[in-house]
Amino acid sequence: MTGQHRFFALRSGASDLWNCSPSPREARQGRGARGEVQISDAAGVLRSSIVSIEVEPLSIPLREPFVIATGRIDTTRAALVRATLEDERGRRATGLGEAAALPPVTREDQPELLASIAAAAPALQGAAIAGVDDVEALVARALPDSSVARAGVEAAILDGWARLTGRPLFVALGAGAGAGARMSAATELITDITLPISDPDRMAAGAAAHRRAGFTCFKVKVGRDWQADLASLRAVAGAVPDASFRLDANAGFAPREALALVRAALDDGLRVECYEQPCAVDDVAGMAEVAAGSPVPVVADESFRSAADLDRLLAARAAQAVNLKLGKLGGPLAALALARRARDAGLRLMAGAMVETRVGLLAMAHVVAALGGFDGPRLRLATDPGLGVTAAAGPARTP
Repeated sequence: MTGQHRFFALRSGASDLWNCSPSPREARQGRGARGEVQISDAAGVLRSSIVSIEVEPLSIPLREPFVIATGRIDTTRAALVRATLEDERGRRATGLGEAAALPPVTREDQPELLASIAAAAPALQGAAIAGVDDVEALVARALPDSSVARAGVEAAILDGWARLTGRPLFVALGAGAGAGARMSAATELITDITLPISDPDRMAAGAAAHRRAGFTCFKVKVGRDWQADLASLRAVAGAVPDASFRLDANAGFAPREALALVRAALDDGLRVECYEQPCAVDDVAGMAEVAAGSPVPVVADESFRSAADLDRLLAARAAQAVNLKLGKLGGPLAALALARRARDAGLRLMAGAMVETRVGLLAMAHVVAALGGFDGPRLRLATDPGLGVTAAAGPARTP
C-alpha cells in the first residue's frame, strides 16, 4: 500500500489538552461538557485473539513545517498499525493505531518503527485477550525496546478489542478497573493549538487564522532565543488580543533564560497558563529552579517518560504538572496508570502528541476521556465502537 489515506488529514501543529483533573471548584462550575457512562456486567465482553498485525508507512505532508527548539518536521514520520481480532463467536474487527516518530524527541525514526513492528507481528498473532489488562504485558514482551512502537500496536489492539465489545474505547478503558464500575467520562474535549517557531509576523498571521476557527489558547514553541521568543509572543498577542498562552521550550533553555522569558511575558500583560519543559531532559535541578521561580506551573514533558522519571520529578519538586504522550510512555494503558499516579501525587495533567494524525490524536483523546475530563474549541468524541474512526484508501489531502 502507498501509506496515504484520505482520512488522515492533519493540521499544522499538535494540540494539547490541559488539566485533565479539574479542581472541585472548576467541576462545580461545569467547565467542559461531560457525559456520564454506565458500565455494567452486560457489556458483552468475549474472549478474543489476535488474527494479524499489519504495519505500513504513514507519511502525510504538513501544511507548514513544524519547528521546535530541537528540530523540524515537514511530513509525518509514523507507522500505521492495523490489528485484526476475532472473538469466540467468530466476529472480527480491525483496530487502528499510530506509532509516531519525531526525531530527535523520539529515539526511533520511521524506518526503525516499521521494522520493529513487522518483526514483532508473528509473536503477537494468535495471542488470546480476555480484557485490557492482558494487552499491555503482551505488547511489552513483543516490543521491549521501543515505547513508540508499543504505543501504536497497543492502541490498535485496544481499538479492535473495543470494537468487538461494541463500546467506545474510552468506555472500555474506564471499565478496566472492574465490571460494574461507574465512570464519569468527558466526551467533549477542549484543546489549544500549537504555533511552531517562525518569524513573528508569520506566527501572528497563523494565530489570527486559528482564532477565526475558534481557538483562543495557543501553545507557542520557544527555546532558541528568549528575546526573539518574546517578540513572537508580543506579535501573537497583538494579532489575537484575547489569546492565552502555553509556552513550550522543548528543553531549550538554561534556567535563567527560561525565567527571563516567562517573567517578561507576564510583565507585558500576556496571559500565560503554563510553561512546558523549560530545561534539558536530564537537568532536573534546572527544572526545579524554574518551577520554584516561575509564577505559572511548569510542565515536565521530555523529562517524563516513565514511573522512575515521575519519582525523580516529585522528589526534586521539578514540575507542577506532567505531559502525557502515548509514544513516549508506551501506549494508552501506561499513560492511564502514570496519569493516575501523578494526579494522586498532586500534579496537574496535560495530554499531547508527537505531530500525529487523527488516529494518534483520537487515541490520546480517549485516554483523557477515560480519566474523567479536563479544562481547556471542543472536540466531540463519537460513541461509535473503538476509536470511532475508519481509514479510507486514496490520495492524502489536507483540507
